[in-house]
Amino acid sequence: MILQIENLDLYYGDAQALDRVSLEVGKGELVAIVGANGAGKSSLIRTIAGIERPRGGKIRFKGADITGKPSYVVCNLGIGQVAEGRQIFPSLSVQENLEMGALLPRARTKLESEIERVYSLFPRLAERKEQLAGTMSGGEQQMLAIGRCLMGQPELIMFDEPSLGLAPALVQELFQTIRKLRETGLTVLLVEQNVAMSLKLADRAYVIENGRIVLSGTGEKLLHDDGVRQAYLGVAH
Repeated sequence: MILQIENLDLYYGDAQALDRVSLEVGKGELVAIVGANGAGKSSLIRTIAGIERPRGGKIRFKGADITGKPSYVVCNLGIGQVAEGRQIFPSLSVQENLEMGALLPRARTKLESEIERVYSLFPRLAERKEQLAGTMSGGEQQMLAIGRCLMGQPELIMFDEPSLGLAPALVQELFQTIRKLRETGLTVLLVEQNVAMSLKLADRAYVIENGRIVLSGTGEKLLHDDGVRQAYLGVAH
């Protein structure tokens, strides 16, 4: 397993956001985390990324304990994050945004080849490389956020609500991109409001409610689970 999480507890003040969360992600897998708004999905991603410090539990990446390590250390170990809301640098060009993604020590030596790889994955970014990122459409900004993350050469890439605010046609395109990344050998942890599409794409998935993992299984199995269908897909018995 490339990522192992055991009994993770996270609090914001007195409010518990994660309650003894345990999960694992195998190398090359696409694992989805699904649940309602406020269930703890983003808190989990932020804790793995080193943005939040857990009160208890363990996070292991490639066998090494990374619990509570700062985010720049976690990034340089090979965990990339495409944060909710894209968080690009609007006043920088597309090319400059991508270069920012390669500032990690692990990525500096391959700047040129990685930029070419991102441009071949996203030809639209290549067409707009001199354009200011803040003037692009939401879909293009999401491509840029993914491209910038890839510049850090992650082995595990975490997506936090990547389809938020995108038009339906762009959501399809986004999921095709995520599938393509997985096919290149990247390991993917996906937190996403679009439960049906996530489960169709995922090898395995976990359902989180009120900070606890309440169900896990293959994406296919959870897609046809009556409880999941009622709670998240609006399907009655």
